[in-house]
Amino acid sequence: STLSSSSAASDVYKRQVIEGAACRETIEFLLTCSKLTGELMVDQIPNLGRESEMLAEIGLASMSDLFSYIPEGVRREDPLPLPPPQSEEQILEDARRLLGANVDLDSRPSFLSAGLARNFVPTMVPMLATRGEFLTSYTPYQPEVSQGMLQAMWEFQTMVSELVGLPISNVSMYDASTSAAEAITCAVRVKSKKATNPNSVFVSELVPPHRLSVIRNYTQGVGIELHILPHNDDGSLDMEMASSAVGSSAVYVEQPNALGILDEGLIGLKEVIGNSTALIVRVDAVSLGLVQPPGHWGADIVVGEGQPFGIGPTGGGPIYGIFACTKEFLRLMPGRIVGQSIDSEGKTAYTLTLSTREQHIRRHRATSNICSNETLIALMGAMHMSLLGPEGLEKLATRISSSTYAVMEAVTKIPGVDLVNPGGAFFREFAIRLPGPAKDALSSMDAAGVLGGFDLGNWWEDMSDCLLIGCDEGTTESDISILVDALGAWSGGVK
Repeated sequence: STLSSSSAASDVYKRQVIEGAACRETIEFLLTCSKLTGELMVDQIPNLGRESEMLAEIGLASMSDLFSYIPEGVRREDPLPLPPPQSEEQILEDARRLLGANVDLDSRPSFLSAGLARNFVPTMVPMLATRGEFLTSYTPYQPEVSQGMLQAMWEFQTMVSELVGLPISNVSMYDASTSAAEAITCAVRVKSKKATNPNSVFVSELVPPHRLSVIRNYTQGVGIELHILPHNDDGSLDMEMASSAVGSSAVYVEQPNALGILDEGLIGLKEVIGNSTALIVRVDAVSLGLVQPPGHWGADIVVGEGQPFGIGPTGGGPIYGIFACTKEFLRLMPGRIVGQSIDSEGKTAYTLTLSTREQHIRRHRATSNICSNETLIALMGAMHMSLLGPEGLEKLATRISSSTYAVMEAVTKIPGVDLVNPGGAFFREFAIRLPGPAKDALSSMDAAGVLGGFDLGNWWEDMSDCLLIGCDEGTTESDISILVDALGAWSGGVK
């Protein structure tokens, strides 16, 4: 209303937009509008107009003096190469153009996995999660006004604990990689007093490089030495070499591993490394609908990607990780825990507990770098798991397993295509070796309208002719047929 009260102010506004004014000019424009209308505009910028007063207080003559200590060689003299100011309509048009370049995984047959799984999320999940009672970033520090959310978080913890076979779970982590790294540092804190090699941790060689990178970032500054455990030709862990981990603080393995292999030998790994060494296992959460949970065969800490429950794969967007452990690690585990108690009237009540581990309370004395969680996304995971139930989870895992073996049987009939690890058991993913570079095969299949998988050369150079094929509950016979035709057409043309 202030702008419209003066045609002169409107003219100033139009000139500023047309000329692509910088931020400083925009501020001056707001002041001009106030002068032209004779009305005081609300000051939304702190200390606006007091620059000279503030500069004088610190003994400087101009704004440029603030940057005089920055060497001229690294200063930027020219403005940033940014487009001029845009209207809301122009911004939305640009956003649609950029988003339009993305390929929707559901718009064509997709066999791309490698960490995040394409999945079906029941419509009920977003319907419930976007209700006003849940859709907030607020952390429930005040239990008296947050009982609904706290109970939902407590239910999530309970379901994760039952899923992995361990008694304690936190409210979630950022993702599987931070869960794995935090599990290792937690294990060192707890086991280092009993271990003969307290700063040593052994990690399976079949861990995706991006996850191993996060683990290295967490451990390199605190004196933890990482040792790589080799695998046999069939993809299983070399148990003889695993015995060298005895006396270390922890062993980290994945089930299934980065090549989708379910390693039956891991069930006896705890007996090999002993009770003084923590066994950390990363899982595909859905696979636990069919296979025995790690907590039943000696795992001390179980981590994983929670994404298959509650939310689809995202290109850098929010997901969540799971973290569960035995009681031994309770007081030094990362993240938040919701506890069940009773209120002053003797009724069941919920509250955040054991929060002193977190940075927002203990700061530099905190035992974890995690000072938040993915509560809303984890809540969506809890809703999804509740809708599935134990029988639904088993059916879901069976569908994915069946799809995996159906695709495997079909593609290995193509001349020149072989399994990297024949004879193994797989879940969701498996690796094939091609008669040429995987990147060429993927380009050819993309042109044929199918996302054919993941080029393992992106992870390991010596596997540039290998393709990781991912399957899910949405994989159909038609998808398999299109994949086989596209891969077969490329393979037949390779010389």
